[in-house]
Amino acid sequence: MSQTSAAPAAANVPRPRHFYTEPDWIEVEGLRVAYRRQGEGPPTLYLHGAGLTRMWLPLYERLSESLDLIAPEHPGYGETAMPEWLDGLDDLVIHYDALLDALELERIHLVGYSFGGWIAAELAVFYPRRFDSLTLITPIGLRVPGKPLADIFAMDPETLFATFFNDPANALQVAPDLESLDEIEHQFGEAATLARLTWNPRFDPKLERRLERVSCPTLVVRAEHDRMVPDEMAERYAEAIDGARIETVPGTGHALIVEQPDKAADVVSAFIQENAR
Repeated sequence: MSQTSAAPAAANVPRPRHFYTEPDWIEVEGLRVAYRRQGEGPPTLYLHGAGLTRMWLPLYERLSESLDLIAPEHPGYGETAMPEWLDGLDDLVIHYDALLDALELERIHLVGYSFGGWIAAELAVFYPRRFDSLTLITPIGLRVPGKPLADIFAMDPETLFATFFNDPANALQVAPDLESLDEIEHQFGEAATLARLTWNPRFDPKLERRLERVSCPTLVVRAEHDRMVPDEMAERYAEAIDGARIETVPGTGHALIVEQPDKAADVVSAFIQENAR
């Protein structure tokens, strides 16, 4: 039986310098999952990218002004432990279907950022009847011939921030404390989870064809100067999903949710309100 409860942060998980909030916990098929939930309005599941964990970001705060925002941490990320069974993206898809059952949510709006956008797209493919809308923010997961993703596994922190942010100064508020050995170890663990799930290939060769199964209204949000993901990625998603539309958040790089949280929140919340039941 799945249960929801409050609990202190795990002792071996360091806290970010900014935006940390204590999570709530829910048991999902034997895995204790950290999540944060706030706000009133249409229930909305937000799936984070390959980082920015353990925080209630300004974007989340803005979204929660009009939405019931639920932000879990993926297995192997943040304060959710890495389970032995996690071996591929399909495991995450099944996990999130079970999480929605544990939260007693039959239908919900779905938002995914970057790596979380890939997971969200897979969820909408396999469980199309669960979602009232789908929002993909700078998603990855498809193959753009001749234009691969930037290789984050080969980047030092300075190069990584320059790739993710249109203005690297925006990274300071969420940058990990790389003078902390605990934080370095935690970052390595999350990177290892990403590698375990996406090392080869770094896209799903079946996803583009399967996107025709997505049956809910869909919005793809892209950056103006994305150095991480080719612009064609958003276009491929929008072309493959019937009726999907694209919006660009000006003055942003791949980390647009940090660089322009208010503008991003306005775009996302307006789309969800437009499609609320």
